[in-house]
Amino acid sequence: QLVESGGGLVQPGASLRLSCEASEILLDMGWYRQAPGRQRELVATVTVGGTTNYADSIKARFTISRSTAKTSAILQMRSLKPEDTAVYYCYGRPYVPVGGQSEFWGQGTQVTVSS
Repeated sequence: QLVESGGGLVQPGASLRLSCEASEILLDMGWYRQAPGRQRELVATVTVGGTTNYADSIKARFTISRSTAKTSAILQMRSLKPEDTAVYYCYGRPYVPVGGQSEFWGQGTQVTVSS
């Protein structure tokens, strides 16, 4: 189970922090987003060892990290733009499939960037 927090309405140029808490340590965690009328796309992922992967569109502005306990993934977003507006979904991949599931998804949290 993935529990997301953060999100909301901010002005362009502002910062926002998203957090995703898992009930166990997952091999990979990250964030995807889906804007209206568009497909879900990668934002950033981080492995339990700290290896990160970013979408080119946000690489210079967003930072993803894992908590010390490794059960959370935190996405720090800076210099937000209106085009960052989307529903952000937390993603997690366990070491081994659980109940036939090889990946988990959160329910999504809305991020709106507007003046």
